[in-house]
Amino acid sequence: MTTYILRRLGFSVFVLWGALTIVFAAIRLAPGDPAQLMLGSDATAQDVASLRQRLGLDRPILIQYVDYLVRAVRLDLGVSLRLDQPAAQAILERFGETARLAATAMLLALGASFPLGIWAALRPRSPVDSFVSLVSLLGQSVPNFWLGIMFILLFARQLRLLPSGGAETWQHLILPAVTLALPLVGVLTRLVRSGMLDVLDEDYVRTAWAKGLPPRTVVTRHALINMLIPVVTVIGLQLGHLLGGAVIVETVFAWPGVGRLLVEAIGNRDYPLVQAAVVFITTGFVLINFLVDLSYGYLDPRVRLG
Repeated sequence: MTTYILRRLGFSVFVLWGALTIVFAAIRLAPGDPAQLMLGSDATAQDVASLRQRLGLDRPILIQYVDYLVRAVRLDLGVSLRLDQPAAQAILERFGETARLAATAMLLALGASFPLGIWAALRPRSPVDSFVSLVSLLGQSVPNFWLGIMFILLFARQLRLLPSGGAETWQHLILPAVTLALPLVGVLTRLVRSGMLDVLDEDYVRTAWAKGLPPRTVVTRHALINMLIPVVTVIGLQLGHLLGGAVIVETVFAWPGVGRLLVEAIGNRDYPLVQAAVVFITTGFVLINFLVDLSYGYLDPRVRLG
């Protein structure tokens, strides 16, 4: 198991290094002078030169790259030009709201997809199965931004049941969390249904049915446990994708999280903050996938022994 953990840890470090390198190159190698773009066309040459020195852009590119990696390891991601505070601090201040939104969306998705997937698997090729498949397809097809706008128009503008933006009360969490969760419901429902159909055909499940065990016992103790491995993998991957989807949802609902901070930083041409936010989201995605790999190894001994 130690070898498996070290192998997955090494792969995660390699992926993170690659992501950091891409972020560095995207900022430095983009057309135009980053300092000039940040200050605008009205800035004087002295102001541009001063900012270039402040950001270290006047040094050789290799020196910039090594310094960037060292500072990233120390979580020193520069200073936001607009907020006038360390970029890492600005992100951490918003991280709690993004985590609350992503966790709520994940819980909603799990609470809906498992019952729907199991319900459909127990009644294959029935109207119930067709209905669940349609719901799953719609959940995967509808874009987050369109769904969010429709929710605002219906529940906030027309019915006036829920607020359209902000994060002051628990009611502000409902619409963005549901918007973020629905695509995940579509993915997980199809996966749970497919996994349950495969497991229900296994001999040990047929034996459980033959013994006359209650359906709940057969599903929870014999079928559900044995189909969790692929589901856990996808849950981890989708949790990482939630961080990316939160950028759109937070912007639509004016949710004060890391995603909205990233959009504002791009609009303000605050490149240190943009770079820090992308690094943060990428690191979160890599860390989640590493934890999923570990759980996968514990759930399936063949993985850690292979």
